[in-house]
Amino acid sequence: MADEPLILGIETSCDETGVGVVRGHTLLADALASSVEQHARFGGVVPEVASRAHLEAIVPTMERALTEAGVTIADIDAIAVTAGPGLAGALLVGVAAAKGYAVAAEKPIYGVNHLAAHVAVDTLEHGPLPEPAVALLVSGGHSSLLLIDDLARGVTPLGATIDDAAGEAFDKIARLLGLPFPGGPYIDREARAGDPAAIAFPRGLTAAKDLARHRYDFSFSGLKTAVARWVEARQRAGEPVPVADVAASFQEAVCDVLVGKALDACRSNGVETLVIGGGVAANSRLRAMAEQRAARQGIRVRVPRPGLCTDNGAMVAALGSHLVAAGVAPSRLDLPADSAMPLTTVSV
Repeated sequence: MADEPLILGIETSCDETGVGVVRGHTLLADALASSVEQHARFGGVVPEVASRAHLEAIVPTMERALTEAGVTIADIDAIAVTAGPGLAGALLVGVAAAKGYAVAAEKPIYGVNHLAAHVAVDTLEHGPLPEPAVALLVSGGHSSLLLIDDLARGVTPLGATIDDAAGEAFDKIARLLGLPFPGGPYIDREARAGDPAAIAFPRGLTAAKDLARHRYDFSFSGLKTAVARWVEARQRAGEPVPVADVAASFQEAVCDVLVGKALDACRSNGVETLVIGGGVAANSRLRAMAEQRAARQGIRVRVPRPGLCTDNGAMVAALGSHLVAAGVAPSRLDLPADSAMPLTTVSV
């Protein structure tokens, strides 16, 4: 509706420069500039390269977003920006830009949590978020389970990765199999031609003794090692590596653990809605498995379309819109960039 506040969001936590414009739960613009190709030759994100790319892209991306939305910076009611967690240098570019635009246009500013924004972006596709809900956030740097009682005021962490996050594991296994970076889309593609039951790879932290201490935590380091040893054994024996079967079996193990723990969290907390966000949420097997298993248990799964799962400005604008609607006070103009911002902090 036209009387809802118009919110601009800026995202620069890693290798995507994103600017989004949102009115209420309606997405008006989602401009993105990615530096992923600059990192591909290194097999991972290089912080200094990412920071430089953000510096070069932030103004053109801002201009594209405003043009796409058909508005000017003067029309914006508030500016939201990812203040953490993320790469320190990359965050500083976005926070500094947001402060500059806020001062120039005399607009309030909201420094927000990148992970909470991955939850909020779902509202742009499926409307207001039922509360309470459980959120499964899976990306290159995070694998987390959260209980969402009131997204504007804070979230309750239930579990997190204790070593490699799911996205990291996808990248490392892709490299092992000779697939390009980032590994997630390529593993997903290869897995479609493979047999997910071909190789019995381990499911981390699912044994009874592990569940007693780490019921909702994740560990993919052991799985990564198991895949590497299996591949190395084939290579030593002079046998070809069935890339599609390895990809499918690895992907199945990751998704099995993610979905199993997320649905357990829903049941134990009496929650009927599971929201999945983050880059790995674009994985086709994760989406299908979650929906199939949840349907049998009477749990509704909400996953944004793949383009909104990866880092973008729309998700930051969506969280900013949620905070404004909830009457949360703006941030101070001297808000910091916090690379280790805790999950419990939604806005600073």
